[in-house]
Amino acid sequence: MAALIDNLFLSVGAMKAGTTWMQRVLELHPEIYFTPEKEIHYFAHAYMQDGTPLSAQARLARARQYIGIDPQNNTTAGVRARLLWTANYLSEPVDDLWYRNLFTFRGRKTWCADFSNLYAHLDEPAWKRVRGGVDRLRVIYTMRDPIKRLWSHAKFHSQFIGKADEVTHWTPEVAEAFLRRNFMWKHAEYGQTVRLLREGLATDELRVFFFENLHKDQTGWLREVEDLLTIAHHDYPQARLSARVNESFDAPMPDWFAGLFRADVERICSELRDQGLQAPASWTKYFDAGSAAA
Repeated sequence: MAALIDNLFLSVGAMKAGTTWMQRVLELHPEIYFTPEKEIHYFAHAYMQDGTPLSAQARLARARQYIGIDPQNNTTAGVRARLLWTANYLSEPVDDLWYRNLFTFRGRKTWCADFSNLYAHLDEPAWKRVRGGVDRLRVIYTMRDPIKRLWSHAKFHSQFIGKADEVTHWTPEVAEAFLRRNFMWKHAEYGQTVRLLREGLATDELRVFFFENLHKDQTGWLREVEDLLTIAHHDYPQARLSARVNESFDAPMPDWFAGLFRADVERICSELRDQGLQAPASWTKYFDAGSAAA
């Protein structure tokens, strides 16, 4: 039986803005193929019980952005390819064949890329099924400052549900109650996620990164990813590397916000040390004597 995908490259971490930056840079590499929908979520749909990220309604909502035509800026070939891909995306049933057909238009590109933060929560049996359907699997997991990630997630979700102004008026009690709900909080449990990934993946299949180090040395990070995929080093334009991606509105973090999660951050850093990973010192800067939340 033919493999589901021959070479599959998954990114399973980072926040929306960080993931978008990675996609916009790596899609320039001639050996990496991204579908129009960068966050497919298929394995979460197939192997996780909470949520239906690929329901018909969800796919229709996402497909709206792919069916528009701008006669002044689009080409017939580009529009046709996008519409054909969208037809595959909206087809039924959503199964392994559906997923494979999303990469029909990859051409000669070596790797099929699929970036989904939901995959970070797959357990060992789920990863076994994913690995059984591909010839080569490579996965990167990127962790960001937990406090910044929580605040960014809060803003993004509030904006997404049309209540962006409410987050600026939160009390500590409201913020904590909202962010500790499972669908929000589970993305903060980095130690648990690293354990899940290492249980489900071989050493040569997984690479773990810290978001802060990525932006300290973007070229170095790109070279690590290329080496992980065993593809040629590519020269990326500086304009794309330095482009800022803002996915949520600007709102300053309240001074009291970081303190709500101090014990959690210290525990998560300890769990990462147990996994042989040293979190950036900036993750605990909020708790240093005399410092305020940044």
